[in-house]
Amino acid sequence: MVLQIGQISVIILAENFAETMVQIMKFCFDTLGCKVNLFETQALAQLALERGHTLVTQDADAVILNTCAVTSISERKNLRTIHRLRRENPHAVLAVCGCFAQCNPERLKATGEVDLICGTADRASVLAACEQAVHTAGYCHQLKAAQTDQFELLRAGVPSGRTRALLKIQDGCDNYCTYCIIPYVRGHVRSMPPEAACAEARRLADAGVHEIMITGIEISSYGSDLSKSVNLITLMEQLLTNCPELRFRLGSLEPRIVDQDFCSRLKNFSNLAPHFHLSLQSGCDSVLQRMHRRYDTALYKEKMELLRSAFPHCSLTTDLIVGFPGETETEFLQTLNFIQECGFAAIHVFPYSIRKGTAAAQMTDQLSNSVKQDRASRAKAVAAACGAAYRRTFLGRTLTVLLEHPAGNGLWSGHTEYAFPVYLPSEEQNLKNTLCAVRLTALHHDGLLGEPLESHF
Repeated sequence: MVLQIGQISVIILAENFAETMVQIMKFCFDTLGCKVNLFETQALAQLALERGHTLVTQDADAVILNTCAVTSISERKNLRTIHRLRRENPHAVLAVCGCFAQCNPERLKATGEVDLICGTADRASVLAACEQAVHTAGYCHQLKAAQTDQFELLRAGVPSGRTRALLKIQDGCDNYCTYCIIPYVRGHVRSMPPEAACAEARRLADAGVHEIMITGIEISSYGSDLSKSVNLITLMEQLLTNCPELRFRLGSLEPRIVDQDFCSRLKNFSNLAPHFHLSLQSGCDSVLQRMHRRYDTALYKEKMELLRSAFPHCSLTTDLIVGFPGETETEFLQTLNFIQECGFAAIHVFPYSIRKGTAAAQMTDQLSNSVKQDRASRAKAVAAACGAAYRRTFLGRTLTVLLEHPAGNGLWSGHTEYAFPVYLPSEEQNLKNTLCAVRLTALHHDGLLGEPLESHF
């Protein structure tokens, strides 16, 4: 069975569900936010099928929405999605889980449209709560504390066409950056046992997946709650060795994880994508201090140089927050100069958004929306120029592209190990999940145009 969740279709295998099954129900799932949320929604949908239920996009018996709380804009998106899901499923039990449900349950109750509030802990219990609510006269609100000592094991969904899959290895965060609500709604760091992660990767490989993205709330902290001998490096060594036919891609990294040991132990694995998303947030040291980031620009630049030395031509991408409280024009210009010096392959630029419950929300020198939007536009222009310059260095080279979907105008698109998209002309009707050798010929939108040389699979 194929389920469309956000931009990703997943094929979910129903197996081993109990013979004493509850009454079959129609479940609808929706997701807002990050890849961790997407992974969790895919896992819940899989679990629903294993319990004997069916998946629908409308006229559901139960609807589960996984929410985001990273910005105030996310809050508005959550509420709009709740209103839409209620209109489309007027008689369904509507359950809301995720970060926004954890940090603001009263706002959800005030809508009068939500039947169950389940937060970020014990995701599997959401299904049982929906089953119970459908068959009882009155619905109940429930909310468990985000703080927990154990990692919740959820099976990864297998993507439709078996192209790229997500594997969540970690939850929670202990960094407490001044702008971020996530540590308060996700709790402390919890890690997936290495043997469980390897078993999941093998299951995905056996299902035909070509690439796994390693994700989590703060994967650089992986293993800090486990044995002293377990960390992200040791886990990646096991995954890369046990599944040599898979390409692994790391999610967002804190700069502190990158050192000589990280580079020397991982650089010889050909199945590790040379793409590193190294979190920055600001290119100005005084702003980084106010954000409570644990590095300065000199240390960040040192980490980039380590990666470029160990992984030649690697793709270095990042996130940037502009308009942080108190950010002066001079500080902002320092950031623009720094990102130009770094030569990032891509930058996700966000205007600062006040998040109630964080230290930054209490700062008195908040900037106007017009200033934040102006700085975001200027930063995006610099980011676009940096990205084009990086991609231009690949012109004339031949890379292997994992094709994913048609891009219109007779083009198919996919991604290289360096993360940027490649577009190539083809008259074939279905190239999804095809690995193709492509000679790169020209810049095109956010990626490159290419000529196919050969294909396999």
